[in-house]
Amino acid sequence: MANTSQSLRRAALLVSAVAVLGLTTACGDGSGTVSSPQTQSGTAAPAGGDPSADGSGTPVTSSSGSDTGADTNSSGSSTSSSSSTGSSTSAASSSRCHTSELTATVGGNDPGAGQENFPIVLTNASGRTCTVRGYPGAAFVNASGTQLGPNPVRETGSTATTVTLKPGQSAWAGLTFSNPEISGAKTATPTTLVVTPPDEKDPLKVKWTAGAVPVSGNSSSVRLTVFSAGTGA
Repeated sequence: MANTSQSLRRAALLVSAVAVLGLTTACGDGSGTVSSPQTQSGTAAPAGGDPSADGSGTPVTSSSGSDTGADTNSSGSSTSSSSSTGSSTSAASSSRCHTSELTATVGGNDPGAGQENFPIVLTNASGRTCTVRGYPGAAFVNASGTQLGPNPVRETGSTATTVTLKPGQSAWAGLTFSNPEISGAKTATPTTLVVTPPDEKDPLKVKWTAGAVPVSGNSSSVRLTVFSAGTGA
């Protein structure tokens, strides 16, 4: 009787051990041990630009900038400029314009079909010839330096050209958005438009005096076009 009792006890212990081992293996990593949760670190990759407009894409034509830069009045808008441009050249032989060599202005509004359209004008203030190509970077900020609304989006379908700027010549890119009174978008009034030249990291700051801009809601996107020769006037 004692032998039978001991046999049953050993059998019960064996079954319990097998059950525990099976549970441990199911919750582990296949090696019989429990593995702790693992996380993967990393950051999201930046959004890519249009390869045909950032200096790394398809062959493009070349043109020279305007013969005169855009003057700025007290309101921050262009007051006198020449839309005349030089003749097209076969290739741009000079290097790109750096932020320190440029000045930025915002031209007057040219509204149409419910759209507000402003030229962002970069003028070569250096003593050498340089080039710009592709889209500018841009953001509206308030007096505290806080950005208002999302980054402007790039207008699709624009053909990038390398614009050669002799000293004093200009290139312009369009900044457009739907009239908030028509679209019903939520608005904010910036004090500054921050402009970054193509392929540069340092920005230029332009006083914004054109009133409220859309920051969210219906038709709130602000769009940018690639640079063209001239001032957009």
